[in-house]
Amino acid sequence: MARVDVIMPQMGESIAEGTLSKWLKRVGDEVKRDEAIFEISTDKVDAEIPSSVAGVVAEILVGEGETVAVQTVVARIETEKGAAVAAASSPPPAAAASSEAASGTAAARGAPPTAQAATAAAVVPHRSTAPDIASTGGNGLEERLRTRSSPLVRKIAAEHGIELAQMHGTGIAGRVTKKDIESYLASGGAAAAGARSSMHAPTGAEAQGPAPEPWPGDRVEPMSKIRMLTSEHMVAARRAAAHVTSFFEIDLTRVGRIRQRMRAQFESETGQKLTYLPFIISTVVDSLKQFPVLNAAVAGSSIIYRKQFNIGIAVALDWGLIVPVIKNASDLSLSGLTRTLNDLADRARTKRLKPEEVQGATFTITNPGVFGSLLGTPIIPLGTSAILGLGAIEKRPKVLTGADGEDVIAVRTCAYFSLSFDHRIVDGADADKFLASVKKGLETFPDASR
Repeated sequence: MARVDVIMPQMGESIAEGTLSKWLKRVGDEVKRDEAIFEISTDKVDAEIPSSVAGVVAEILVGEGETVAVQTVVARIETEKGAAVAAASSPPPAAAASSEAASGTAAARGAPPTAQAATAAAVVPHRSTAPDIASTGGNGLEERLRTRSSPLVRKIAAEHGIELAQMHGTGIAGRVTKKDIESYLASGGAAAAGARSSMHAPTGAEAQGPAPEPWPGDRVEPMSKIRMLTSEHMVAARRAAAHVTSFFEIDLTRVGRIRQRMRAQFESETGQKLTYLPFIISTVVDSLKQFPVLNAAVAGSSIIYRKQFNIGIAVALDWGLIVPVIKNASDLSLSGLTRTLNDLADRARTKRLKPEEVQGATFTITNPGVFGSLLGTPIIPLGTSAILGLGAIEKRPKVLTGADGEDVIAVRTCAYFSLSFDHRIVDGADADKFLASVKKGLETFPDASR
């Protein structure tokens, strides 16, 4: 009789915990090898986790909606068919019991696996004994969880000169939460740490003011995991960068005509739908090569100029927003960009993205124009210096210069492009030159269809 542990995988090097959002199998259910058994949400990706063994679900230890540390045992699979059917009527344990098991198991496991191995090893052999956390020399999971708090918590700690490693929070394995650090600030801890107080609000005050109260007839529902993470990241990203946004109107008439001529043959040969976006990505990459600071990142008092051109593409889902990344976009042709773009978008909608496919963006493009938005001021993702927003592509009357130099009115296909950039390292002149380069590139795009 063989029994294996199903663990919470580490979906990326910086991921310390995950939320088990949905069980796809129940106790007593048969599981095939590589068949998805549960869904998880992390601060990087929503994903379905497959089983590495075939068998029957014997135990479920973590309930839906619970957040646990990586390597926590969430279930056990009996590899001899039918051994667990007798336990089918047993309900998942209460949240308190699961939390206790999560912290205890996490501490016993030691260091988490690499991101690449995590999804392949979501199920590991059951072990009755484990090394003591003290044997890790201070580099165990508990220590990493405590210091690797959320981006918002780390930002607040940095602003107030607080050492997170010296605090013991109420989160998993002592992880410091937003509530912990706010309580610490409110109790006067910031003064002892030499904190810099805000000129706009008293130390420890909620940035958004008092929490609103529901009125009679209102509907109140908790945020989903992905909504909570998006909220946290947007606040942290907004606080981290000095946001400025520039706007250009770009004439896409030429690209539209090229696309129309290429469309039938392209879609017949590749089986892919040809949109405007691959043309835009290709032109953006060419412009990033000319203005590398738009493909850079701030690291303290240094600037990291990225050699890779990894383009994040925001994808709106029914349950939230996710940004898969086209790696090394400079190496891809129009057809290659189209294939990669469509593949990532399809797998984002079906929760089949890998952790590494939503990490490592050096520049991001968001396309609210598909919903009719004319323009916007997108927030720059953490670790990058700019994001491009695409407005609705529509026909507009424009004044052009005729053959004899006279003014003529013509119908043109146009869109507003907005560039939010980090003014700490990107000057307005460079941002506008970059947009001007994108504009010129699209308005003079080479016609390979002729």
